[in-house]
Amino acid sequence: MTSNEDVLRGGIATGVGSWPGTDEREAAATVVGELGDLPHLVELPGRGAGSDLIGRASALLVDMRFDTTPRGYRLAAGRGTVARRAHDLLRTDLDAFEEAWETAGLAGSGRTVKVQAVGPLTLAAQVELPGGHRALTDPGAVRDLSESLAEGVARHAAEVGKRLGANVVVQLDEPSLTAVLGGSIRGASALHTVRAVPEPEALAVLDTVVRALEVPVLVHTCAEPPALALLRGSAAAAVGFDLAVLRTRDLDDVGELLETGKRLALGLIPTVAPTGPGTWREFAEPAVRLLDRLGFPRRLVTDRMLITPACGLAGAPLSWARRALDLATETARAFADDPDATTFE
Repeated sequence: MTSNEDVLRGGIATGVGSWPGTDEREAAATVVGELGDLPHLVELPGRGAGSDLIGRASALLVDMRFDTTPRGYRLAAGRGTVARRAHDLLRTDLDAFEEAWETAGLAGSGRTVKVQAVGPLTLAAQVELPGGHRALTDPGAVRDLSESLAEGVARHAAEVGKRLGANVVVQLDEPSLTAVLGGSIRGASALHTVRAVPEPEALAVLDTVVRALEVPVLVHTCAEPPALALLRGSAAAAVGFDLAVLRTRDLDDVGELLETGKRLALGLIPTVAPTGPGTWREFAEPAVRLLDRLGFPRRLVTDRMLITPACGLAGAPLSWARRALDLATETARAFADDPDATTFE
């Protein structure tokens, strides 16, 4: 039996989720080719409703569906156009990924792939109830969404593993987590506010989904600053964030994450092309400096850390998206060679 440590290991590169363009076959071929250790089933939000992070959830939820509104998505009574479109797009993406997987000779190889889904707190913060209020304002709706999401993502992960003959890692994306905790989610109007969710309550909601999944779970957030203290206490095996947005006072939280035994998915590669040439050494330096400052051995980069872009790449030019994956892979390989010998002078 494959252990979680073997399935979600450090010292490798992976992507975060979204990808530019609308060509699912090109996207699948790229991530399978560039991210040999942990390719991911990408999202292509450029295709419109039902293809973005929130819209895709409509294809995963069990017995719950969305419709569109001027502000985004709303819970719907039946399976409307958005739900059908989200389901069809997910099927198309999975078919394209399976084709790329087989073309690469990986079918039945027992390798590992990553699938992404929106986390329950971000989902509840962004989806509206039929009356127009955020689902986050209704504890019953939050519970129903979380339970439906947990069941749907578990089914999705099982299907992906069966079709590909692969181990599966699930990434839950929580870009709204910091706003949920801080009470800065906009209500239905200027007269309606969404209360700040206390950390114990938010953690219970998140872990409803994490604990329901029988595969390793990585929780990723692009929020600034990332809610590392809460994520440290979660049941997730790994936590991902943009290293560039950390404040000085966040460093202790990073150290405590490492002390708990969690793996880190370090967002080192920017989502926007730098003005200079941009080399792996330039983007690797912050990770090494971080470990040196915290007093951890540099080999932890290989043992417990994954290298990723800072966030999704949907807004990047295709040329930079490809280069970002190259740089993530180059950085991970350089660390694997001899992290203790890496210098940046």
